[in-house]
Amino acid sequence: MLITVAASWFTASSREDRRRIGFWTFLLSNAVWAWWALQHDAPALLVLQLALAFMNIRGARRNSDDST
Repeated sequence: MLITVAASWFTASSREDRRRIGFWTFLLSNAVWAWWALQHDAPALLVLQLALAFMNIRGARRNSDDST
């Protein structure tokens, strides 16, 4: 959960570089939660993390598009 909270803090920044760190941190968080879901037979959590990872990738791309 601490990774997710840190990612939220970075993503809320007005600086593009910090937002980029936030998106990568969110992806790390998604990977950790997905690993946990696999270990504990929690398919709904796994699907949620995959969906959130997709949204984080989309956000990261939009963040980099806004800077150009």
